[in-house]
Amino acid sequence: MTFLALDVGNTRLKWAQYDAPAAGAKLLAQGAVFLENIDRLAEGEWNATSPPTQMLGCIVASDAIKRRVVEQMEHWDAAPSWVVSSLREAGLSNGYDHPARLGADRWVAMIGAYHRLLAHGIRKPCVVVMVGTAVTVDAIDASGKFLGGIILPGHGIMLRALESGTAGLHVPTGDVRDFPTNTSDALTSGGTFAIAGAVQRMMENLTHHCGEVPECIMTGGAGWKMAPSLSVKFELVDSLIFDGLLEIAARRFAV
Repeated sequence: MTFLALDVGNTRLKWAQYDAPAAGAKLLAQGAVFLENIDRLAEGEWNATSPPTQMLGCIVASDAIKRRVVEQMEHWDAAPSWVVSSLREAGLSNGYDHPARLGADRWVAMIGAYHRLLAHGIRKPCVVVMVGTAVTVDAIDASGKFLGGIILPGHGIMLRALESGTAGLHVPTGDVRDFPTNTSDALTSGGTFAIAGAVQRMMENLTHHCGEVPECIMTGGAGWKMAPSLSVKFELVDSLIFDGLLEIAARRFAV
C-alpha cells in the first residue's frame, strides 16, 4: 500500500509518495515540475514510481491544469481525490464566510501546522505563512479555529506590476538592504519588507485577540527568501502541505 500526495500550485506541481496514508508515514519518493511540464510525468518521474493505492491532492490551478494532471494518472488504477475546504476537517474548524471558497492549499497547510504543534505538545494560536506566487498569512487559535487571513502578491507579481505600471522602470534582481541605495535593491527590499510587515501585523493581531504570543510556521517555494527578513520567531517547514494531506488522508482512508 502506498499513498501519493499532490500539491498543485500556480507555478509548480509538487508530489510525494509515502508508504501509507498516515501522519508520520515513511517518504518513498518525491519531486516537482513546473506546470508546463506536467504532460511528461506519466512517461518520466511517475513511470518509475510504484502505483499508489490512494491519492489525495490540493489544487489552486485552473480546471484545465487539473485535467492534465488527471490524464497523467490514467495508467494507475487508483482515482485521485481532491481536498475542498469545508466547515470542519481533521480537527480544524473553518471561520471563512463561505468555507468552500477558502483556497485548498491554505486549508491543508493550516491542518498541517495545527497537527505539527499538537505532535510537539503545543496548543497555542498559530500564524501560518505561505510564500509562493501569492503570499497568504492565516491565523488559527489554540482550539483549531481558522479566524481569517490575508492575501498579498508574491515577490514576482509585485515586481512585474511595478515594471508594467511605471515608465522606464526595469526590474533586475537586487538584494535586501536596510537602506537601499539603488533601484534594484530598493525594489527587492520593498517587496520583502511588505511581506514581513504583513506577517508582523498578523502576529500582533492574533496576540491581541488570543492574549498570548502565537507560534509562526512558514512554508512555500519562496519561504527561504523571506527567512532572513522576518522579525518574528518562526519555523520553516517545506513539507507543511504534505503533512496536512497525510493528516486528512489518515481519516478519509482509515480502514
